[in-house]
Amino acid sequence: MLLLSKKQDWLGNVRGDVLAGTVVALALIPEAIAFSIIAGVDPKVGLYASFCIAFITSLIGGRPGMISAATGAMALLMVTLVKDHGLPYLLAATLLTGVLQIVSGYLKLGSLMSFISRSVVTGFVNALAILIFMAQLPELTNVTWHVYAMTAAGLGFIYLFPYIPFIGKILPSPLICIIALTGVSMYLKLDIRSVGDMGELPDTLPIFLWPEVPLTLETLLIILPYSVPLAVVGLLESLMTATIVDDLTDTSSDKNRECKGQGIANIGAGLLGGMAGCAMIGQSIINVKSGGRGRLSTMVAGCFLLIMVVFLDEWIKQIPMAALVAVMIMVSIGTFSWESIINLKQHPLSANIIMAVTVVVVVWTHNLALGVFVGVLLASLFFANKISHFMYVSSALNNATETRIYDVHGQVFFNSADRFVAEFDFKEVIDNIIIDLTHAHFWDISAVSALDKVVIKFRREGAEVRLIGLNQASSTIIDRFGIHDDPEEIEKVMGGH
Repeated sequence: MLLLSKKQDWLGNVRGDVLAGTVVALALIPEAIAFSIIAGVDPKVGLYASFCIAFITSLIGGRPGMISAATGAMALLMVTLVKDHGLPYLLAATLLTGVLQIVSGYLKLGSLMSFISRSVVTGFVNALAILIFMAQLPELTNVTWHVYAMTAAGLGFIYLFPYIPFIGKILPSPLICIIALTGVSMYLKLDIRSVGDMGELPDTLPIFLWPEVPLTLETLLIILPYSVPLAVVGLLESLMTATIVDDLTDTSSDKNRECKGQGIANIGAGLLGGMAGCAMIGQSIINVKSGGRGRLSTMVAGCFLLIMVVFLDEWIKQIPMAALVAVMIMVSIGTFSWESIINLKQHPLSANIIMAVTVVVVVWTHNLALGVFVGVLLASLFFANKISHFMYVSSALNNATETRIYDVHGQVFFNSADRFVAEFDFKEVIDNIIIDLTHAHFWDISAVSALDKVVIKFRREGAEVRLIGLNQASSTIIDRFGIHDDPEEIEKVMGGH
């Protein structure tokens, strides 16, 4: 099932993919080093992971043009494991993370993305934009004026270069920004922070490395509490990023295939001495904004990353962090959904609340999974409350037959069950009751229990009750869980037992 994509994914945009992949590779280097430091491991662990994950997902991932590598969200989950047990257990946890993600793909958990509302996605995007910007602040704090000047110049290159006739459309402006500012920094010999100051770059290619941990139940119990959240956060961030890239490029992607691709990539990373990773929204947007669309851009990013840090390390070390800060500020500006602010007055209050809460939780906790979970929970509650208000019951009395007909409209489920019961008049003295359910649907056992309560209450008052118009789905759940036609159950209720 995990086959290579069509020729178009590889050769349909060669120039754009190669240039975009180069830009992404340059921007990946300091981030991979920074995430390694967060996790408490050597910088090469993050760099090897970024190469391996980008390379493998380019081949078998479900979203062409999306960049996957070592990420901060994943690194934060590894800190305690590395501190308490060391790198071998991190590599073992990375392998198990990959296995869990592959299983998720075969269970088609990627399809669960359809349950995440647009408001949650928008909140997720805005929160990430804020986090990306906040991550650049340490590079702009307690520094000389040269850093601010270089950053401003970098933003000038990024936003003005595309207006230059012909060449501005051919070359991605972030790449020009990085090359130009590196040249200026080297020529003027500016004493500003560079990539080389982030940590030592590896000087060898990665090698196969089986984790040196005992294959015992004890080892599994140590790594499982870390692998499960790593798998969940990795898939969540990857699938959310895939959805965003889908929107940016007006194309679709295979979310379940992406789950499997991410899993295989993490297994590969673990076997080559790398940490677990996932899709990166910032780098993916850099790729798209720089003209990357196909799988080639992701592969170029991974391969160029490895080539540059191993063979061109003396040049890479010279890149000023101010240039990469300018690129990431561009990413945060481009990532933020400014329309969501403009449309606050037009959108429903519930949608605005969901978006705002998602943003606050993600930014406050730096936990993407928690923010999305809270957003989805809120969206579900708002939806359930809204749907419940569309349920109503009308009634009419047929004097000739002394029959009261109740006509139920809408969805009956846990949130509308009590309102359903309250719509009936049990004190009315009437011999015959007809409950017309033609325009109603019963969804769960709460709804069935409410119907039982209504029927049994009427029968307790001496009325004869008939149900008509049940659709097949409602009839199935009522026949299975309902008790109003079960003599033994009715006897218990009517007898007061």
